[in-house]
Amino acid sequence: MDAFGSVVMRTAYFYTGDRHLAEDISQEVFLRAYRNWSSFRGDSTVKTWLTTITVNVCRDKMGVRMFTEQPTDLSHMELGRTISVEDQVLEQLKKSEVLQHVLRLPLPHQEVLYLYYYLELSTKEIAAATKAPEGTVRGRLHRARELLASRMNKEE
Repeated sequence: MDAFGSVVMRTAYFYTGDRHLAEDISQEVFLRAYRNWSSFRGDSTVKTWLTTITVNVCRDKMGVRMFTEQPTDLSHMELGRTISVEDQVLEQLKKSEVLQHVLRLPLPHQEVLYLYYYLELSTKEIAAATKAPEGTVRGRLHRARELLASRMNKEE
């Protein structure tokens, strides 16, 4: 939990947009991981395995209701992290525009951008976490980048 708690929490928050629900999901993820530790084969990293569990729990809990409350800045979800109000506002100004564009993309594109850029998972790890073929992940990532660039260029 010490090593991956913030990753699980931020991922749950990304999917739900609700801090309390993200905390509940994080607890459930670590309970599932503890109960199923003997079934972990080591085919992926622990981070990827926990991310897979987190994605599945979020999908189970949220279904199509994902992103009813949209997060404004995921970087503040790290456990135990305190940020001054001034730093928080400056950081939010920088990230909020891009994040709002990302959150307007279709859910599969939001997901792949988050997992690739924010959690820094490889396309192979994303494929394992989302149970999608790696080619599909690469295609979604490519299309998500194109959509994001075109939408941001349109607003300029």
